[in-house]
Amino acid sequence: MESKRQQKVGRQIQKDLGEIFQKDAPHLSSGSFITITAVRVTPDLGIARAYLSFLPDKNKAEILKNIQQNTKFLRQKLGDRVRHQLRIVPHLQFYLDDTAEYASKMDQLFSDLVIPPAPPEEDEDQDSTQS
Repeated sequence: MESKRQQKVGRQIQKDLGEIFQKDAPHLSSGSFITITAVRVTPDLGIARAYLSFLPDKNKAEILKNIQQNTKFLRQKLGDRVRHQLRIVPHLQFYLDDTAEYASKMDQLFSDLVIPPAPPEEDEDQDSTQS
């Protein structure tokens, strides 16, 4: 479970990374809209794991690879923004957030389920009167 400090730092990094992707690094997105869905920070605040979602979904792996190759640039930009709040700028790790795809897949599975109707309740009433 994350401490309050980890959660606060994670939210701040999430906000700052969103602004960085919009203003300072639009060239990394290749025309896609990038959403930082979550940021998880280690207890020592040394590593921040950012989960990204892309719209449209085309070339997700390619965009993620481009972002991972430019981690040093993104960390520098993040450091410029959080230098007065954090003693150490965390190392950034970027992951693809597949929560929406997972939810869609689960919805599809549930919609494909065939649930037989419940047996009529008359059978239960007859059994209880005979006893």
